[in-house]
Amino acid sequence: MSAPSRERRVRGLTGVYAPPTPTREVTARSGDGVELPVEIHGEERDPAVVLVHGWTCSTLFWAPVIRELTASGHRVIAYDQRGHGRSPVGDTAAYSTALLADDLCAVLDAALEPGERAVIGGHSMGGMTLMAAAGRRELTEHAAGLLLCSTGSHRLAPEARVLPLGLRKLRALAHRALLHASLPLGPVTPVTRRALAYGTLGHRPSPATVEATARIVHACPARVRGAWGGVLARLDLAAKLPRLDVPTAVITGRRDRLTPYPHSQEMAAALPHCTEVRELPTAGHMTPLERPDVVSEVLAGLVRTTLRPGSAAPGARADTTADSPAPSAGSAPADTSGGGPRRKSGGKSGAAGRSRTGGGSARTRGAARSGNGKAGEGADGRASEGPEAKAGDGASPAASESGKARAPGDTSGTASESTGGTTGEGTREKSA
Repeated sequence: MSAPSRERRVRGLTGVYAPPTPTREVTARSGDGVELPVEIHGEERDPAVVLVHGWTCSTLFWAPVIRELTASGHRVIAYDQRGHGRSPVGDTAAYSTALLADDLCAVLDAALEPGERAVIGGHSMGGMTLMAAAGRRELTEHAAGLLLCSTGSHRLAPEARVLPLGLRKLRALAHRALLHASLPLGPVTPVTRRALAYGTLGHRPSPATVEATARIVHACPARVRGAWGGVLARLDLAAKLPRLDVPTAVITGRRDRLTPYPHSQEMAAALPHCTEVRELPTAGHMTPLERPDVVSEVLAGLVRTTLRPGSAAPGARADTTADSPAPSAGSAPADTSGGGPRRKSGGKSGAAGRSRTGGGSARTRGAARSGNGKAGEGADGRASEGPEAKAGDGASPAASESGKARAPGDTSGTASESTGGTTGEGTREKSA
């Protein structure tokens, strides 16, 4: 079924953050009848990667990752979570993690052939969606590998560090109120840019990353933000993690204030087949916007190890190190998402057995150098003076940035995220 045409009304997204044109679209009908628009980018013959965005975001959030993956021979499937982007709001009183799982399962059945397997990546609430779907027939049938990116399974309010309050109980109460808040954000202003950069981005984000974050988050309806925030405030999916029994990678930003670093360690310890925990020392919560090169590399690595013929069995771990250069300043990778012939709307994608696979590593020991060795670079490769940076600010010298892949449970050479202390490389950075 063809997806209804709905114009996206988000301005100010340029360069690598400009939305790529999908090759085709389909509609997924969830269990309660709500129809969700699903975008498919890339060639039918390529292996499938399904992307699930987080709270207050949309498919626009994945633009730089979609560009990188389609350019390296992957078919990318992305959809707007209920109430976000072009998806209908529905009944906000019914919002729950079970509903997130219902919607994901409908998307998998609509966009993939019966029995076709894909790598599925979820960021923030998208990762929680994967947890909520653990054990569901659709996830079991279609998931070859998973990525849990900047997410957590429980205790979000007590563990968050957006509001720097000393007493744990007071901090938990304040963060619950923040999650439930449904006041309109109003227009994008220098003040809201700074606030969102502080709460969601890491050390010295580029002005382009700050702008994209503000534009995407401001586009989320206030009542949707508050309704899903209420679900997150009472989230408890820890018991679901052991049921995600396919190879699963974890990405975490050490400057993440919404789902701080300890969440990644807890998830890695509970997952049956955790392939790696990739740490980004200067990144915050919006890792796919801050380091799309690393996120794409990890997803491509899962494709390579799970979808190619004769791939390693679940739980097998390869000890390799891969470098992944960040996109160059001011340039966007070639948009290949709309390059193929437009297919019939009812068509399905090809079997994964015919897939072309991309690069990446299933696991790395020690420090896996990613990017070009510069810290604080966004998708446009520029560094700015911190969350207060405004578009047009000059780039600043950057310190060392790496994507570190650790064995699950390995905390050596790390420091508390809440203090912004010493990174795994031994360099000290001031808290953003």
